[in-house]
Amino acid sequence: MSRIGRVLVVFAGIMGADGVMLAAAAAHGADAARLGSASSMLLFHATAVLGAVALAERGIIHTRIGIVGAFGFVVGASLFAGDLTLRQYVGRGLFPMAAPTGGTLLIVSWLALAVAAAWPRRP
Repeated sequence: MSRIGRVLVVFAGIMGADGVMLAAAAAHGADAARLGSASSMLLFHATAVLGAVALAERGIIHTRIGIVGAFGFVVGASLFAGDLTLRQYVGRGLFPMAAPTGGTLLIVSWLALAVAAAWPRRP
């Protein structure tokens, strides 16, 4: 596995662990709907990162585009979840429009993954 692939798998592991912690906090905290959404974004996209890395490493998708999409999943989910978590615990977000920016980046990353699958592989 490439060094970049390993870094992305590490990020996916951290995202997964954070997602589980936020799910537990949401289950045990009063008025913690934001944490449930943050947890879902991290857990879903941790899996997407693993999938994108696996597809790229096996040459099933265009490697560079797939890896860019995977990094987009990491950054987008982190922005989205980080903003919601700070709003829950601190009362303010990361920066104005952080969650929507993260969400938009997630959408673009999914589209990048689609392009990576449609793009012809080099022989």
